[in-house]
Amino acid sequence: MNNPVGIRREDKNRFEARVPITPRDLKDLIEKTGARFIVQPSEIRVFSDEEYKKAGAEISEDISSCRLIFAVKEIPIDYFYKNHTYMFFSHTIKGQPYNMPMLKKMMELKCNLIDYEKVTDDQNRRLIFFGKYAGLAGMIDSLWALGKKFQAEGIETPFEGIEHAYRYSKLKDAENAISRVGEIIKENGIPLQLRPLITGFAGYGNVSRGAQEIYDLLPTEEISPDNIEKLFEEPENHKYKLYKVVFKEEDMVEPINPADNFELRDYYDHPEKYRSKFSKYLPYLTMLINCIYWDTMYPRLLTKEFAKKLYIEEQNPRLRVIGDISCDIEGAIELTVKSTEPDAPVYLYDIEREIAVDGFVGNGPIIMAVDNLPCELPKEASEEFSRALKPFIPAIINADFSKPFEEIDIPDEIKRAMILHKGELTPNFKFMEKFVQ
Repeated sequence: MNNPVGIRREDKNRFEARVPITPRDLKDLIEKTGARFIVQPSEIRVFSDEEYKKAGAEISEDISSCRLIFAVKEIPIDYFYKNHTYMFFSHTIKGQPYNMPMLKKMMELKCNLIDYEKVTDDQNRRLIFFGKYAGLAGMIDSLWALGKKFQAEGIETPFEGIEHAYRYSKLKDAENAISRVGEIIKENGIPLQLRPLITGFAGYGNVSRGAQEIYDLLPTEEISPDNIEKLFEEPENHKYKLYKVVFKEEDMVEPINPADNFELRDYYDHPEKYRSKFSKYLPYLTMLINCIYWDTMYPRLLTKEFAKKLYIEEQNPRLRVIGDISCDIEGAIELTVKSTEPDAPVYLYDIEREIAVDGFVGNGPIIMAVDNLPCELPKEASEEFSRALKPFIPAIINADFSKPFEEIDIPDEIKRAMILHKGELTPNFKFMEKFVQ
């Protein structure tokens, strides 16, 4: 490939400092492939322009000569060039309305689109992702919110010592701070009115594992969903530890027909045959961390209707914080009515008025809904992401995208992730035609 490779700066918001390829990996790629790289300048990127220059890249505002361009988040529609190849998180496969103009523009310009989200192995497992870091940052922000919520209720807890994730210069600093909170809990315990303090994790994938990694820095014990209610028989016995419950699909939904048994494959193939049973756990949770993939065909974890029942009819405000890491607006958590930003990551969902309000005082849970959480830990997140992407880059650089789709010589993992080829939806993504008509 004679054309240079471009790395676009991120500009979705002022916190987006991540990169798809780090300077260290870029240096190795230049040595391995001989390719030229042009990197757009950025004042907020976690790696400086100078670091990229030292790695061998050119720094230039103009990347129009780059027929292959890497980015992280969505690209404004005015920045696409005809017949170019782009690799980024497009957030289009659910037909997201706010990104359909971007997708249509790429189709008009006969672009190729490779989406990181769809780079998978033969078992459909994702290979290139920031999910773990969404979990890490989301859990830090949720614990910060928990401390603030208790403080607003006049309850003093060691969680008050936790900051927003983005305020820590590196992940290790955040981990040390939370470990110190854990030591205080081991020594002094938690107030009686908060016992037992149970956090539920919906999902068990990369996002959930990242969130649990932070939570497990505290003195925790994992219990099964079936044992939640038993903890309330003797609440005074739970002073020096917190509890963790990881919910799998069979814990969250059940067949509508009582004669049917739950089958995971059947649930994903026929979600209309299932209904949520998650509401039976919600009265016992202090915090809920939502880490599941959700689409409109699936039942919700928490509806506005059940929230009213819980907070108004039953007057049970035990559920203080919902860390909606998945952040689907009015999705699995119907109370997630908007997304937030790192410096203001939460709002209180007012149950009676069904609106988001600032602050921590009111009848309703605190919702943490930052929609690009990994940007709060940009260095570590970018390093891990770049390590996963790097092995595929030489093949992408050398691929001839002018050939028919079937004849393009790229790894199957990347070919599966091609949403557009020459502006046309590829076979795996023909279902998206209804979104762009």
